[in-house]
Amino acid sequence: MNEKTTILKILIVATLIISVAFPLCAQPKAGKMVPLPIKLPKPMFVGTPQNLKVPNLEKPLGKARPPFLAPEGTKNVALGKPIASTDEEPIIGEIELITDDDREASDGSYVELGPFLQHVTIDLRSKYNIYAIVVWHFHKQPRIYFDVIIQTANDPDFVKEVTTLFNNDVDNSAGLGVGKDLHYVETAEGKLIDAKGVQARYVRLYSNGNNNNDLNHYVEVEVYGTPISATAK
Repeated sequence: MNEKTTILKILIVATLIISVAFPLCAQPKAGKMVPLPIKLPKPMFVGTPQNLKVPNLEKPLGKARPPFLAPEGTKNVALGKPIASTDEEPIIGEIELITDDDREASDGSYVELGPFLQHVTIDLRSKYNIYAIVVWHFHKQPRIYFDVIIQTANDPDFVKEVTTLFNNDVDNSAGLGVGKDLHYVETAEGKLIDAKGVQARYVRLYSNGNNNNDLNHYVEVEVYGTPISATAK
């Protein structure tokens, strides 16, 4: 009887060890993190002008932006995707230029929208894990755009499931709340926003003129993400 009890105890302990150890061994390794493959356009000016009298202005980094790491396989999922705008008849260019993979500052590479508050919305056609968004408004000359707000949502009307990733509206003039992010000078590097893996289908970007005029511009918007597996939906 004692021998049977001993054997039973050994079997129970062995089962517990296997049940704890096996899942640890079977778990997949964490995804490899690699730098985003961001292709930068040709710089149109060097340095940052010192006479830009805009409050709450971000100090220049003074060197190249460090690589942004994201899971291996992350790519620009906004490329060629449908895009809509509050200005349906741009002053210059077409809305489709915003997701056409052309980041250059030359004429024919950017769209010019009407004055005051405008926004553009990219439909990614599916829900993605979004790790970063890079936006180039206009980098032919150093400019600062106002009320830059970047949001994601799974609702095309941006009524529910809305996440605000960036907001530098200092006085709530856009009506979406006062933002805590800084104004920044447009450069060839674009503005990279850490999206922290938010899951969304739609990306919306607001702006409200710039320090040179009341118009709004976009050269390119890139949304870096990975598909959400069917089991995770």
